[in-house]
Amino acid sequence: MDARDLPALNALLNTTSAVLLVAGYRLIRRGRREAHRRAMTAALIVSALFLTSYLIYHAQAGSVKFLKTGWIRPVYFAILISHTVLAACVAPMALVIVWRAWKGRFDRHRRLARVTLPLWLYVSVTGVIVYWMLYHL
Repeated sequence: MDARDLPALNALLNTTSAVLLVAGYRLIRRGRREAHRRAMTAALIVSALFLTSYLIYHAQAGSVKFLKTGWIRPVYFAILISHTVLAACVAPMALVIVWRAWKGRFDRHRRLARVTLPLWLYVSVTGVIVYWMLYHL
């Protein structure tokens, strides 16, 4: 595996994170706390692996320009900008909700998780969309 393979790996990691987030949500709604904890821990680990791979790729490849023109260009940048801004917000939010759960502060964990989950899910899904638009459109 070399740097050229990392964007596809990153998309796979984002997809995996999204699946784990949905699974974790469904598990907690069913009262399966331990399974929820495992799914959400896995989502956090997969997201950390994504971030590591993403940083390695861009340290080697630099910035990748979106070359398409027309109506798709503003659509791409709207998705990219919202994805990037929310990703920067989600990372610390995810760490805070993990900390709150670890400390047993489930009321505070739940309050922040209700905001963090949809944002984290959006970031994971739009990460895959950005990859697809950049490399396969």
